[in-house]
Amino acid sequence: VCLFMMWVYLLPGLASSIALVFYTGLTLVLLNAFDITLTLPGIAGIILGIGMAVDANVIIFARVKEELSSGASVHASLKAGFHKAMSAILDGNITTLIAAAVLWFRGSGPVRGFAQTLALGVVVSMFTALVVTRLIIFSIYALGIRNPKVYGRVKAPRKPIDFVGKRKVFFIISILLCVSGFAGMGINHARGIGAMNYSLDFAGGTATTVIFDREYTLDEIDSQMIPELENITGDMNIQVQTVKGTNQVVFKTQTLDLEEREAFETYMQDEFGVTEDITTENISSTVSSEMRSDAVVAVLLATVFMLLYIWFRFKDIRFATSAVVALVHDVLVVFAFYVIARVSVGNTFIACMLTIVGYCINATIVIFDRIREELRENGRAADNPAVLKELVNHCITQTLTRSIYTSLTTFITITVLYIMGVSSIKEFASPLMVGIVCGAYSSVCVTGPLWFTMKTKGMKMSAINALADKNAGSEPAKAAEKKAAEKAKDTKKADIRNNVSAKKTSGSVSSGKESGGTQAHSARRYTKNRSQKD
Repeated sequence: VCLFMMWVYLLPGLASSIALVFYTGLTLVLLNAFDITLTLPGIAGIILGIGMAVDANVIIFARVKEELSSGASVHASLKAGFHKAMSAILDGNITTLIAAAVLWFRGSGPVRGFAQTLALGVVVSMFTALVVTRLIIFSIYALGIRNPKVYGRVKAPRKPIDFVGKRKVFFIISILLCVSGFAGMGINHARGIGAMNYSLDFAGGTATTVIFDREYTLDEIDSQMIPELENITGDMNIQVQTVKGTNQVVFKTQTLDLEEREAFETYMQDEFGVTEDITTENISSTVSSEMRSDAVVAVLLATVFMLLYIWFRFKDIRFATSAVVALVHDVLVVFAFYVIARVSVGNTFIACMLTIVGYCINATIVIFDRIREELRENGRAADNPAVLKELVNHCITQTLTRSIYTSLTTFITITVLYIMGVSSIKEFASPLMVGIVCGAYSSVCVTGPLWFTMKTKGMKMSAINALADKNAGSEPAKAAEKKAAEKAKDTKKADIRNNVSAKKTSGSVSSGKESGGTQAHSARRYTKNRSQKD
């Protein structure tokens, strides 16, 4: 991991490598100081802490390279890189710390061991990234090493990849991967081999120890003994454990009754000449049903609290929903790997699932932090779906290098564990490698496009509601306008009637005057004629 960081980031990579060594040493000191028992889930927590420590440095150095690409000075780029990476690092680590706290308070057994080392790793990784790495790199700058070329290879900005446009393809792939686990369980059950390969830790059973006259390899045991033993015991999933340097082999099967034990011993004596005593013992489940239920409840509560924190920090429930959907997606894909590959389900299963929950949420938050930053800069322009699509694609592309590098460094760590570890470590490492790859895929190809889908649907619903409110608000106005028009029409009719009445009244008065004048004129003529006669 250190060599990879130095090759990619040059001088900052050297600083992060020194900080990573410091992280490892400080973690071991604190484990000893707090007297924390190092179980397999505890090792998983340390591995997750290493991944988060590397992730924090990758986020910082990616920001530094962006500032250098924009033409800023080395000192300004370093300051801006640490400042802009702060929110993503804090949000990712605090979210994981919340999960660790819930797992510790609500979990039991291996779950609490995982929570202890995870919380310790988160705190130490934040300290090394934000304090130790910063101190080292600014000290190097103060020594006079200020050539921009040694602070990272500056590349031309990458053309945005249309992740959002391909979201339907990604969603279909994810659904198929998630469903494959349940389909595999049905197929396994139909074949009579059990839906999942439960180890004795989960199911209990019988351990039969046989001492042969020579040392047998696992391949020889699988080809020569297992087929007949499956017929005798009725167990299609016999686990074999050899003791290196001896002729001793331990066969772990489902619980055998007396008749099956006798048949087992007879077969070994007749076919392989076993003369030593064959010992059998019943093994109870070390992972009780109560412990399993506690683990499930603890993970569910941790998921809810992480959702609430993301909602609080990002002020948008869609961010939290997308993150949790991606988390469930990753867990289901790893679950499908357990089913299809017939990986033994035991204590390592719980440790692996807890690691996936803690790791994948951190990768998602980094992308969401970049989207939140771009939304602030673009303001109301992001309300346009086309602009929002470009923005999301741009953010995912910008953080793509970080997602690949972080997953690659963590994958390297898990691969070394798989190559050099014993069988129990390999049972833990192989599903975890699948989870690391799946987490990178979901954070890049699922979370951003899913948030965009929910966001645009929300925008459409808001537009429809606004239009409905506008129409609903215009109905009373139209009714009032119609009523006013009718009132004006009635008023106009009344005015016309009044005018007609006024004209009639005026005509009658005029006729009366004319009649009176005629009568007066006739009276005068009559008086005149009368006078002439007289």
